[in-house]
Amino acid sequence: MKISELKKMSMRDTFSTALLEISQTDSRVYVLDGDLATSTKIDVVATQLPEKFLQMGIAEQNMLSVAAGLATTGLQPWVATFAAFMSKRAIDQIQVQIAQPNLDVKMIGAYSGLLTGLTGKSHQALEDIAIFRTLAHMTVLAPADAVETAAMIKWANQYNGPVYIRLARDNYPIIFDNQYKFELGKGVLLREGTDLTIISTGTQTSRAVEAAEILAEQKISAAVLHLPSIKPIDKEAIIQAAVNTGAIVTAEEHSVYGGLGSAVAEILAASEPTPIEFVGVKDRNSESADNDDLLNKYELLPTHVAEAAKRVLARKR
Repeated sequence: MKISELKKMSMRDTFSTALLEISQTDSRVYVLDGDLATSTKIDVVATQLPEKFLQMGIAEQNMLSVAAGLATTGLQPWVATFAAFMSKRAIDQIQVQIAQPNLDVKMIGAYSGLLTGLTGKSHQALEDIAIFRTLAHMTVLAPADAVETAAMIKWANQYNGPVYIRLARDNYPIIFDNQYKFELGKGVLLREGTDLTIISTGTQTSRAVEAAEILAEQKISAAVLHLPSIKPIDKEAIIQAAVNTGAIVTAEEHSVYGGLGSAVAEILAASEPTPIEFVGVKDRNSESADNDDLLNKYELLPTHVAEAAKRVLARKR
């Protein structure tokens, strides 16, 4: 079945369901909101379990400080806000009060990337992966679909330490079945191939699979390696992909600086130098527009991934 034929669902729907479940079953879990509960869908906790829901208002810095305080008492706070606000407005509090003391705080960056539903360019987050992966002790995750999102939430509930999970607003194809189990630091080979490997994360993974389908029609065999865990990252899978195919394309709905592409390049430079092309937002400011227009202008469509594949193959030969 082609990626375009798969059922679609929003990550935030399964996130909110999973968060309500762990709030009901784990006495340590408390949910902190920055006045965006209807957007992030954590209003389900406010409605069904109000004693576990803490409304902090539009004050993200204070919200993360409160989360740090809760964590020092043995509780497990879950903080949800837009990725742009989490990664840039509250980064000092996250670094000093959560990452340095290695506290058990779970941070959900909703509405990440370009496609923020016309909420405006101030709400777009294209730097969050780069910011969070530089913090010591920080785990950085980006699911590809709604099923993987729920699996990550349940995993993070059992993990002791700070975690940043990058979620998106819109509906994405359901790639995984209900038996899927998330493993920290492990990639998932979604498609085998011999000519090159497309390494993707988060929302760009379904587009990477579609790009591989486009390439297959042109007799180009592209493997697709999905990396839901960006930090820690699956070094062995990245090196093996380079050995197996000899050419790499990275794909992410994020800046080309400091994100997945940079992480992959760091590993290859040290262990297996390989031709590589980067698909992501170049050194440009984002803007508000319809999703398809944004994907086209910022060169994130499956066709752009396929074009990058051809460029790297020319270098490989």
